Amino acid sequence: MEKQEEVFRELKKRFIKELVLAVLDLDKKIKIEVNTLDYAIGSILFMEYKDEKWRPVAYLSKSLNKIERNYKIHNKEMLAVIRGLEN
Repeated sequence: MEKQEEVFRELKKRFIKELVLAVLDLDKKIKIEVNTLDYAIGSILFMEYKDEKWRPVAYLSKSLNKIERNYKIHNKEMLAVIRGLEN
């Protein structure tokens, strides 16, 4: 039990220490990456940080309804871009 507590404390410390999402700064470069499946869309908004690495600013994952599942793939991709930017 002692080992589990030690591992738990270490994980907690790492989650708190590392930056998970960056704060959006509209003066910096941003990009969005999208992905589409038959039943869901996802997108991540990134911002170029001081160290020239791209950091995530926002995530979106959404199930598609029955009508959206029938969209052609390019329409699903555009839907993912639009929903990502709206988010």
